[in-house]
Amino acid sequence: MTAEPSARTTAPRRAYAERLHIPWFAWPAGLGVTALLAAEVWMGSSGLRAWVPFAVLLPVALLLLWRADRIRVVVTDTELHVDDARLPLSVIADVIALDADGKREVLGVGSHPLAFVVQRPWIKGGVQVVLDDPADPTPFWVVSSRRPVELATALLRAKN
Repeated sequence: MTAEPSARTTAPRRAYAERLHIPWFAWPAGLGVTALLAAEVWMGSSGLRAWVPFAVLLPVALLLLWRADRIRVVVTDTELHVDDARLPLSVIADVIALDADGKREVLGVGSHPLAFVVQRPWIKGGVQVVLDDPADPTPFWVVSSRRPVELATALLRAKN
């Protein structure tokens, strides 16, 4: 019996993966504020106003919290994935790990308006990925990361 080459392609190897979780206290705080808002709409009434605010607002709050908690940052052999955005490693010119002050400076008043930013305020660090792509007007990406040095190192290793 001979082994035939598989028709499926192999998935790219992950050099780095991180999920940008929201803080644990955002879940009870978000649901508490939503329940308070629903109670304000209800205000002791009967009929639809008694249950519709809770039936609508609480699932919407859960959906928004889940959506804020699902951002992933992944470095593969060929690309940087940030949520649904993909950046080929071949267009990366430089990678800079940022602490809280560096991230604030890069995203501050002098920031470039065409920069691609995935910033989470509850995450202090980040990475600036400088691009060298004449076909793309985006000068750089800024991505929040709890481990910016590891992310920058993984990008530079995967690029080379």
